[in-house]
Amino acid sequence: MHQKINLKTYDQATAYASPWSTKQRLLMLLWGWVWTFFCAWTPKPLNQWRLFWLRVFGAHLYGRPFVHQRAHIQIPWNLTMHDHACLGDGTFAYTLGEIELFEDATVAQQAYLCTGTHKFDDPSRPLQTGKITVGKSAFIGARAFIMPGITIGAGAIVGACSVVTKDVGTGSVVAGNPAAPRQK
Repeated sequence: MHQKINLKTYDQATAYASPWSTKQRLLMLLWGWVWTFFCAWTPKPLNQWRLFWLRVFGAHLYGRPFVHQRAHIQIPWNLTMHDHACLGDGTFAYTLGEIELFEDATVAQQAYLCTGTHKFDDPSRPLQTGKITVGKSAFIGARAFIMPGITIGAGAIVGACSVVTKDVGTGSVVAGNPAAPRQK
């Protein structure tokens, strides 16, 4: 059975036309500078400083999540993190669409959460985005790749270097390319 992923398609005349307004593009540019000059060099104990700047740029942060200084967040206003959620070293949160990490969820080093793709059956190849949700106490292993529109259930484990193309159920363990169920 094929899983239907809910994706938002943007109206673009061509693949080269930006779906973002000029204001949004300027904010993204400013965000990149702020993270580079005020956050990327900071030691781990300055997490509150990094969270401050994420909040300034519209991230929805609850409790005390952790964002590693070498994590990359594309568009902070599309990021929601709950208490003790963690974006690890070198994690890439490609937040063209929403990403939400619930309490105690961990995204390990160099994992890639990709909310964007393109509609390949349309000649203009418009951007499509889908929300990624990582449930409470879920763990995403190092260098895993999570596709747009995917939900990782509470307590689920995604093995290192896995490519997740379908939702992962609560308490499930998946690994591989494409990710498939494994025994605990």
